[in-house]
Amino acid sequence: MADRPGTAPGSTVPETLAAVPAGRPLSRKVVALGGGHGLFASLSALRRVTRQLTAVVTVADDGGSSGRLRRQYGVLPPGDLRMALAALCGDDAWGTTWSRVVQHRFTGETELGGHAVGNVLIVALWELLGDTVQGLDWVGRLLGAHGRVLPMASVPLDLAAEVEGADPGRPDEISTVRGQVACATMRGRVRSMSLIPADPPACPEAVAAVGAADWVVLGPGSWFTSVLPHLLVPGLAEALVTTKARRLVALNLAPQPGETEGFSPHAHLEVLADHAPELTVDVVLADRAAASGTVAELEKAAAVLGGRLVLADLAMGDGSPRHDPRLLAGAFAQIFEGE
Repeated sequence: MADRPGTAPGSTVPETLAAVPAGRPLSRKVVALGGGHGLFASLSALRRVTRQLTAVVTVADDGGSSGRLRRQYGVLPPGDLRMALAALCGDDAWGTTWSRVVQHRFTGETELGGHAVGNVLIVALWELLGDTVQGLDWVGRLLGAHGRVLPMASVPLDLAAEVEGADPGRPDEISTVRGQVACATMRGRVRSMSLIPADPPACPEAVAAVGAADWVVLGPGSWFTSVLPHLLVPGLAEALVTTKARRLVALNLAPQPGETEGFSPHAHLEVLADHAPELTVDVVLADRAAASGTVAELEKAAAVLGGRLVLADLAMGDGSPRHDPRLLAGAFAQIFEGE
C-alpha cells in the first residue's frame, strides 16, 4: 500500500501541493539563481511570497544586444540582469510601466536597433558610477523592484561545452563548443560544461546573500547555460554547498530544443549531481503533468541529492511550456511555510 503524500524521500508517492494562491509575503530570505526566461519566471513568482529576495544572475551571454555592449564597452552582459530587474517590478502602474520600458527593444537598421532600453540604461549607470552592483541597485530603485539583482561573477564569462555528436555526420566525435549562444543552439549531447576563465571571481555580494539566505532556489531555466554555470564559479559554488539555507531545485516544464533535447526530468538532476557532487538539495519541485510517467525515477534522483520530490500544477493554462507565476508562487509559499 502506498504511503500518503508528504512522506519522506523513498516513499512511493511524492508530496503533492494543491493549486492555491500565495498568501501574505513571508519574511524568509530567498536567493534565486539562474538567467533568462527561467529566472524571470521564478522571480515573478518569488516576489509575491517574500519581501527579502535576491537574484543572482549568470553573466555569460555573448549574443544580441548584450553581446554587442559587452564587446564594445568591456562590461558584463546586461541582458539577463535587465530581465531579472523587470521580473521584480510590481503589478501596479509604476511597476508594469517600467517593466515594459526596460524590456522595450529599439527597431530599425540603426546603431540602437536591437538594443533593449534597459541594457543601455544599465551600462550608462555602470559608466557613471564605476560600480556594477551600485549601478544595478540604482536601476532597481528606479523600477521599484521587489528585490535585489546581482551578477554571479565580477567579470564577463564564456561558456565551453564538451559535446558528443555536434556534427551529425560524426555522432561519436567529442568536440568543444564555445559561447553561450553556440552552446544553447548546438546539436548533440552535452557531456560537460566549463567556464572561461576557469576560476572567475564570484561577486562578493552574491556570495554573502547565499550565506545569509533561508532558501536558495536553482532553476527553472536553460540547464547548461543558465543554471549550471553558477556551480562552476568556485566562490559561489562553495557558498551554495556550505550555506545553512535550504536548497530547492525547480525543474523545467519541457526539455529545451538543442540544449537538453531528449532529456527526461530526472536526467536534469543527474547532470546537476555530476557537475556539483558535493551539493545537496532539500526539495525538487516539478510540474505534475511534466513529471507524469517518470515520477519513480525523478523521486530516486531527488533522493540521491538528499531531497524530496514535490509535485504541483505549475504550467500556464494555454498549453505552452511556461510557468504560471501565481501557481508557482503558491507552490513556493507552501514549501517555505512547511519547513
